[in-house]
Amino acid sequence: MYDKKVPLFDLKKQYAALRGEARAAFDEILDSQMMRGGPKVSQLEEKIAQYCGVKSAVAVSSGTDALIASLMALGVYRSPLDVENAGEVIVPTFTFFATAGCVWRVGAKPVFVDIDPFTFNMSAEDLEAKISPRPRAIIPVHLFGQCANMDRIMSIANAHN
Repeated sequence: MYDKKVPLFDLKKQYAALRGEARAAFDEILDSQMMRGGPKVSQLEEKIAQYCGVKSAVAVSSGTDALIASLMALGVYRSPLDVENAGEVIVPTFTFFATAGCVWRVGAKPVFVDIDPFTFNMSAEDLEAKISPRPRAIIPVHLFGQCANMDRIMSIANAHN
């Protein structure tokens, strides 16, 4: 059996550089008891909107909520009774379970695309092989500091409108 651990993800180094600033911000929020809403959330939403060059942004409590809200904003939603109009949303096979779970939750069908074995991100080749006329969205997931091949993924997405 193997006796070595492979370090894939280490937040300690990242946290060490931000510890003082992060602790001060957490203390300020905890002292105010404004865990949701409040001035810090408003400031965050304003900064995100400015950064993205849009009119407004909405902070949510998790990546799961962000995926659900994004899919719904794109019109990827149907009643569970409307089986015939379920759109497809393409997701990678190697991801957090919520990626596909959010797709199912809004009433769409997750279509799984294999990963590139070197990056663990969505394989553009498998995406091209599996894309159908029914995709409503593609959710590439970037893992371990490696970005998915977005140029290729966007090219495939644009070719299939």
